[in-house]
Amino acid sequence: MTVPVSPDSSDSSDSSRQWTSGPRIYNLFPLLAGLLSSWEPHLERAQRLGFNWVYMNPFHAPGYSGSLYAIKDYYTVDPRLLDPNQGEEDQAAQPQVQLKRMLRTAQRLGLKVMMDLVINHTAFDSVLVSQHPDWYKYDVDGKHVHPSAKDGNTKVVWGDLVEIDNADSPDREQLWQYWLALLEHYATLGFDGFRCDAAYKVPSELWQFLIPGLKQTYPDRLFVAESLGCPIEETVGLAQAGFDYLFNSSKWWDLTGRWCLNDYRQTAPWAPSISFPESHDTERLATELHGDQAAVKQRYAFAGLYSSGVLMPMGFEYGIRRRLDVVKTRPQDWEELVWDLSDFITTVNHIKMTHRVFNEDGPIKLVRVQNQHVFACVKSSVDGAERALILLNKDRDYPQRCSLERMAHFFAPPGQIQDLALDGRLHHTTNFRTCRLKPSGVAVLYYKKRWGPKGPITTS
Repeated sequence: MTVPVSPDSSDSSDSSRQWTSGPRIYNLFPLLAGLLSSWEPHLERAQRLGFNWVYMNPFHAPGYSGSLYAIKDYYTVDPRLLDPNQGEEDQAAQPQVQLKRMLRTAQRLGLKVMMDLVINHTAFDSVLVSQHPDWYKYDVDGKHVHPSAKDGNTKVVWGDLVEIDNADSPDREQLWQYWLALLEHYATLGFDGFRCDAAYKVPSELWQFLIPGLKQTYPDRLFVAESLGCPIEETVGLAQAGFDYLFNSSKWWDLTGRWCLNDYRQTAPWAPSISFPESHDTERLATELHGDQAAVKQRYAFAGLYSSGVLMPMGFEYGIRRRLDVVKTRPQDWEELVWDLSDFITTVNHIKMTHRVFNEDGPIKLVRVQNQHVFACVKSSVDGAERALILLNKDRDYPQRCSLERMAHFFAPPGQIQDLALDGRLHHTTNFRTCRLKPSGVAVLYYKKRWGPKGPITTS
């Protein structure tokens, strides 16, 4: 495989060399990872796989239900994560000492760490409920409002949670300052980014206060909006509120309809996006695809190449099938390994890391290849200097052939086309006129304009 110039190149003669690598995020799920003192092997694995970020779900002390997302105290570490053998000082006087050690380990490995920011609700027994009752929502009977959501025709109510009134609290100024102080505390501690849970349920005015408020002191801190399930108009609104990245819904795209691309095109001008093949909120992909390893690999490759960033939960690389649970999961749920996709994931991450086109939400155009079983799209860098043809065989049982005759105008001259050999070399005829994909196969053809002293060279 030909490895292009790395993103830290300072050669100004080629505009495509000046770019920022997108986040490649390894989701380290606290209840599966266990004691903070035992996280180092997981962090080392994330580094070996080519990830540059680690995202950890809430690590704060939970309320009665024990759910990671039912936070009782934002400034106390979940006792399930603290190692009693690390010393009394860690447990009593300085409960975040072990957290700091983990952050230092990640920093030593070159990994940035992103924490979950949950500010639309707390546990019903949160310390804030008694300290600041004016910060919460109440119904007509004066009772706390519990968050809810629709699951088909059923309304699901989370009784262990109570909603924060970020919009209309009579003590809104102090509430907002509390959130800003929380961000400053964890930024000072060493966290590099914040994944903002259910960001669309928080007033955009609050984000417009918090994001620039923190960046005045910590300009490099990253804010990522979790906006899944809300209308695209609200997602665009979040992008406009100042978020650095959004999570997109490509995981649920069947590669036939146009809704996913339409959403991508609406948010791209405002903020780049992050894809994922599975998350802590979904079934494990190995379960969903009934152990079809090739199909699982294809979905990771697509997630990694489709948008600027990619996220993968721990255990995905080993085909773990047991779904992550924010209450019940424990380290013992780390199953006997079904397979090891480490080499493939590392290859995808390396390709992503070394090619600008896969680190931007640049233009994507669907193309016809005379075979309905083959998905094909051309993705371009924002400046058009790089293009990549992504081919996916949607047929999980049989190989498929497709024609690339119509691709000539995307890749000229053809001698500059590179097969990135994502999962072995692509079987093709001269100049890639036709090609053959194995079942659930994925292939990427890459083209980059050559640059001379006066600009791009587009002919041989």
